[in-house]
Amino acid sequence: MREIWTEQRKLEIWLQIELLATQALVKEGIVPAKDFAIMKAKAAFNIERCKELERTLNHDVIAFTTCVAEYINDPASRWFHFGLTSSDVLDTAFAVQMTQSADILIEDVKQLRAVIAKKANEHKFTPCIGRSHGIHAEPTTMGLTFARFYAEMARNRTRLIAARAEIATGAISGAVGTFANIDPSVEEHVCAQLGLTPEPISTQVIPRDRHAMYFAVLAVIASSIENVAIEIRHMQRTEVLEAEEFFSPGQKGSSAMPHKRNPVLSENLTGLARLVRMSVIPALENVALWHERDISHSSVERAIGPDTTITLDFALHRLGGLVEKLVIYPENMLKNMNKFRGLVMSQRVLLALTQAGVSREDSYRLVQRNAMKVWEHGADFKTELLADPEVTAALSPAEIEEKFDIGYHTKHVDTIFKRVFGA
Repeated sequence: MREIWTEQRKLEIWLQIELLATQALVKEGIVPAKDFAIMKAKAAFNIERCKELERTLNHDVIAFTTCVAEYINDPASRWFHFGLTSSDVLDTAFAVQMTQSADILIEDVKQLRAVIAKKANEHKFTPCIGRSHGIHAEPTTMGLTFARFYAEMARNRTRLIAARAEIATGAISGAVGTFANIDPSVEEHVCAQLGLTPEPISTQVIPRDRHAMYFAVLAVIASSIENVAIEIRHMQRTEVLEAEEFFSPGQKGSSAMPHKRNPVLSENLTGLARLVRMSVIPALENVALWHERDISHSSVERAIGPDTTITLDFALHRLGGLVEKLVIYPENMLKNMNKFRGLVMSQRVLLALTQAGVSREDSYRLVQRNAMKVWEHGADFKTELLADPEVTAALSPAEIEEKFDIGYHTKHVDTIFKRVFGA
């Protein structure tokens, strides 16, 4: 990923665009074939020479074209950059870099989903407590937790493919985008060779709403990474300890406290997600440019292009390794679920009372009355229900006992998995 954004790679793409445009001009009968042959054979650049020229010229593209002309060292160099404007080269090259970055990210997400799928299937029926507001709710399985992360990453892959298509446009339309000095066929030729689509209407730049959508999608993926990281951070809390990051031999958790094993990778991912999301507001603000162009977007994109894609690439790889090595503690999950002694089965009792003919309001009152004894006095929920004459007037002991079967909550796991992973 980093290689895509090097100065060397960028200028290589610039040179490719320039030569493709000149090649198209040969087909148009504007540039003599022999002159193009000379250009193609001799065209090259030197980064240090480009920088040296730019210090005087204060224009990166002119410094580049001047440097290439020096290498060509022939009257044929007059056709280099013929009819083009700087943004034709800059924007089309940026599109190439973003599409190449998207290809890597799409593969990253694919690999991450495979790791998550494996973990989901390993713990498909591993029971754990579901939480809402951070409070025990009802039983679920660890497999379902990872299945929803898998489904979320599937949506992200779809979004990323759409974002790649959105950004994969090139513009070789000349000053202010009118094609006055360059025929549209040149744009079509260049884009076809680069795997891009001609921008239907550009000004002097490709419209920046495309870029805004691209970076917004990267930010959504980063937020999904944080979603997984937050779950792991919670599970690793000492009072919870349902899972933890792999702690390698020789690893240290704290400079002061030798006992510490901290969720440093998932905390790092939370921070990286913030960095990726940081690109969204500048990308959105780049949409509004003056008239046919200004360069207020340029400095932003020189930073967020490499920074955001490299950071997200790293984060996706890091999350994959984290999930793959994640240590799961099923015994602790059961222990946590039973901490409040059957309380998490309250809805089943509520529904059973309602089905037995008790009003919804009275059913809720009866269940809550016994549930509060568990919260406040550490009582056993089932024991309290069996001792409550109003409850036993509607439900037999066997019916109450049946409501504490954990298998009731996992009976549709297979159905959910088929929806997520397919048959």
